[in-house]
Amino acid sequence: QCQVGDRCILHANVIIGSDGFGFTPTEEGTFEKIAQIGNVVLESDVEIGANTVIDRGTMGSTIIRKGVKLDNLIQIAHNVEIGENTVIAAQAGIAGSTQIGASCQIGGQAGFVGHIKIANGTKEQAQSGVAATVKKESTALYGSPAIGYSDYLRSYAGFKQLPDLVKKLRDMEKRL
Repeated sequence: QCQVGDRCILHANVIIGSDGFGFTPTEEGTFEKIAQIGNVVLESDVEIGANTVIDRGTMGSTIIRKGVKLDNLIQIAHNVEIGENTVIAAQAGIAGSTQIGASCQIGGQAGFVGHIKIANGTKEQAQSGVAATVKKESTALYGSPAIGYSDYLRSYAGFKQLPDLVKKLRDMEKRL
Protein backbone atom coordinates (compact mmCIF):
# COMPACT_ATOMS: atom_id res chain seq x y z
CA GLN A 1 0.00 0.00 0.00
CA CYS A 2 3.01 2.30 -0.26
CA GLN A 3 2.95 4.92 -3.01
CA VAL A 4 5.89 5.96 -5.19
CA GLY A 5 5.55 9.16 -7.23
CA ASP A 6 6.84 10.01 -10.69
CA ARG A 7 10.57 10.11 -11.47
CA CYS A 8 11.65 8.67 -8.11
CA ILE A 9 15.02 6.93 -7.89
CA LEU A 10 15.54 4.20 -5.30
CA HIS A 11 19.10 2.87 -5.12
CA ALA A 12 20.20 -0.62 -4.08
CA ASN A 13 18.70 -2.15 -0.93
CA VAL A 14 16.31 0.72 -0.18
CA ILE A 15 13.45 -0.45 2.03
CA ILE A 16 10.13 1.40 1.76
CA GLY A 17 7.37 0.45 4.19
CA SER A 18 9.11 -1.69 6.78
CA ASP A 19 7.46 -1.96 10.18
CA GLY A 20 8.08 0.95 12.50
CA PHE A 21 9.64 0.32 15.90
CA GLY A 22 6.36 -0.08 17.77
CA PHE A 23 6.13 -2.13 20.96
CA THR A 24 4.17 -1.93 24.18
CA PRO A 25 5.35 -3.30 27.53
CA THR A 26 3.42 -6.22 29.02
CA GLU A 27 2.75 -7.05 32.66
CA GLU A 28 5.32 -9.86 32.37
CA GLY A 29 8.07 -7.38 31.52
CA THR A 30 8.28 -8.31 27.85
CA PHE A 31 7.31 -6.23 24.82
CA GLU A 32 4.41 -6.91 22.48
CA LYS A 33 4.49 -5.73 18.88
CA ILE A 34 2.05 -3.00 17.85
CA ALA A 35 0.65 -3.50 14.36
CA GLN A 36 2.02 -1.00 11.85
CA ILE A 37 -0.91 -0.53 9.49
CA GLY A 38 -0.01 2.75 7.77
CA ASN A 39 2.01 3.28 4.61
CA VAL A 40 4.76 5.39 3.04
CA VAL A 41 4.07 8.07 0.45
CA LEU A 42 6.93 9.21 -1.78
CA GLU A 43 5.93 12.21 -3.84
CA SER A 44 7.51 12.96 -7.25
CA ASP A 45 11.24 13.52 -7.91
CA VAL A 46 12.45 11.87 -4.69
CA GLU A 47 15.86 10.17 -4.72
CA ILE A 48 16.81 7.69 -2.01
CA GLY A 49 20.36 6.39 -1.52
CA ALA A 50 21.43 2.79 -0.96
CA ASN A 51 20.51 0.99 2.28
CA THR A 52 18.10 3.67 3.43
CA VAL A 53 15.04 2.50 5.37
CA ILE A 54 11.71 4.32 5.58
CA ASP A 55 9.21 2.82 8.04
CA ARG A 56 5.50 2.75 7.36
CA GLY A 57 3.23 4.76 9.61
CA THR A 58 1.79 3.11 12.68
CA MET A 59 -1.48 4.58 11.45
CA GLY A 60 -1.56 7.10 8.64
CA SER A 61 1.46 7.77 6.47
CA THR A 62 5.17 8.43 6.56
CA ILE A 63 5.50 11.16 3.92
CA ILE A 64 8.50 12.17 1.82
CA ARG A 65 7.54 15.32 -0.08
CA LYS A 66 8.40 16.32 -3.65
CA GLY A 67 12.07 16.79 -4.51
CA VAL A 68 13.57 15.31 -1.32
CA LYS A 69 17.06 13.84 -1.73
CA LEU A 70 18.24 11.21 0.77
CA ASP A 71 21.79 9.86 0.87
CA ASN A 72 22.82 6.31 1.81
CA LEU A 73 22.22 4.64 5.20
CA ILE A 74 19.43 6.83 6.53
CA GLN A 75 16.72 5.68 8.97
CA ILE A 76 13.34 7.42 8.79
CA ALA A 77 10.91 6.18 11.42
CA HIS A 78 7.14 5.78 11.38
CA ASN A 79 4.89 8.78 10.70
CA VAL A 80 7.78 11.13 9.87
CA GLU A 81 7.11 13.87 7.32
CA ILE A 82 9.95 15.42 5.34
CA GLY A 83 9.18 18.69 3.54
CA GLU A 84 9.78 19.50 -0.13
CA ASN A 85 13.33 19.85 -1.44
CA THR A 86 15.02 18.84 1.80
CA VAL A 87 18.39 17.08 1.53
CA ILE A 88 19.78 14.66 4.10
CA ALA A 89 23.34 13.27 4.11
CA ALA A 90 24.42 9.74 5.04
CA GLN A 91 23.84 7.96 8.35
CA ALA A 92 21.20 10.39 9.59
CA GLY A 93 18.29 9.22 11.73
CA ILE A 94 14.85 10.69 12.30
CA ALA A 95 12.71 9.30 15.11
CA GLY A 96 8.97 8.72 14.87
CA SER A 97 6.38 11.41 14.21
CA THR A 98 8.96 14.15 13.58
CA GLN A 99 8.13 16.78 10.97
CA ILE A 100 11.03 18.22 8.97
CA GLY A 101 10.22 21.41 7.07
CA ALA A 102 10.81 22.26 3.42
CA SER A 103 14.26 23.11 2.02
CA CYS A 104 16.18 21.87 5.06
CA GLN A 105 19.80 20.73 4.83
CA ILE A 106 20.81 17.96 7.22
CA GLY A 107 24.42 16.81 7.57
CA GLY A 108 25.70 13.28 7.86
CA GLN A 109 25.27 11.35 11.11
CA ALA A 110 22.74 13.93 12.33
CA GLY A 111 19.75 12.88 14.38
CA PHE A 112 16.34 14.04 15.56
CA VAL A 113 14.34 12.85 18.55
CA GLY A 114 10.71 11.97 17.92
CA HIS A 115 7.59 14.13 18.00
CA ILE A 116 9.24 17.47 17.17
CA LYS A 117 8.80 19.99 14.34
CA ILE A 118 11.66 21.52 12.39
CA ALA A 119 11.11 24.87 10.64
CA ASN A 120 11.59 25.38 6.91
CA GLY A 121 15.16 26.09 5.81
CA THR A 122 16.80 24.67 8.95
CA LYS A 123 20.42 23.62 8.51
CA GLU A 124 21.76 20.95 10.85
CA GLN A 125 25.51 20.36 10.81
CA ALA A 126 26.97 16.85 10.67
CA GLN A 127 26.90 14.76 13.87
CA SER A 128 24.41 17.12 15.52
CA GLY A 129 21.44 15.95 17.53
CA VAL A 130 18.20 17.94 17.65
CA ALA A 131 16.22 17.31 20.83
CA ALA A 132 13.56 20.04 20.64
CA THR A 133 11.26 21.75 18.16
CA VAL A 134 12.87 24.43 15.97
CA LYS A 135 10.37 27.25 15.32
CA LYS A 136 12.51 29.90 13.61
CA GLU A 137 12.98 29.39 9.87
CA SER A 138 16.49 29.16 8.39
CA THR A 139 18.09 28.37 11.75
CA ALA A 140 21.58 26.82 11.60
CA LEU A 141 22.27 24.23 14.31
CA TYR A 142 25.39 22.44 15.53
CA GLY A 143 26.34 20.11 18.37
CA SER A 144 24.57 17.59 20.54
CA PRO A 145 22.22 18.68 21.82
CA ALA A 146 22.16 21.07 18.89
CA ILE A 147 22.38 24.81 19.55
CA GLY A 148 22.71 27.81 17.27
CA TYR A 149 25.69 27.51 14.93
CA SER A 150 27.48 30.70 16.01
CA ASP A 151 26.82 29.90 19.70
CA TYR A 152 28.35 26.46 19.17
CA LEU A 153 31.49 27.90 17.55
CA ARG A 154 31.96 30.42 20.40
CA SER A 155 31.37 27.70 23.02
CA TYR A 156 33.77 25.31 21.36
CA ALA A 157 36.47 27.99 21.20
CA GLY A 158 36.09 28.40 24.98
CA PHE A 159 35.98 24.64 25.50
CA LYS A 160 39.37 24.21 23.79
CA GLN A 161 40.85 26.67 26.33
CA LEU A 162 39.32 24.88 29.33
CA PRO A 163 42.43 22.88 30.37
CA ASP A 164 44.54 26.05 30.52
CA LEU A 165 41.79 27.91 32.40
CA VAL A 166 41.52 25.10 34.96
CA LYS A 167 45.30 25.18 35.47
CA LYS A 168 45.24 28.96 35.97
CA LEU A 169 42.38 28.63 38.46
CA ARG A 170 44.25 25.96 40.46
CA ASP A 171 47.37 28.12 40.49
CA MET A 172 45.29 31.06 41.81
CA GLU A 173 43.74 28.86 44.52
CA LYS A 174 47.19 27.77 45.67
CA ARG A 175 48.30 31.41 45.99
CA LEU A 176 45.24 32.26 48.07
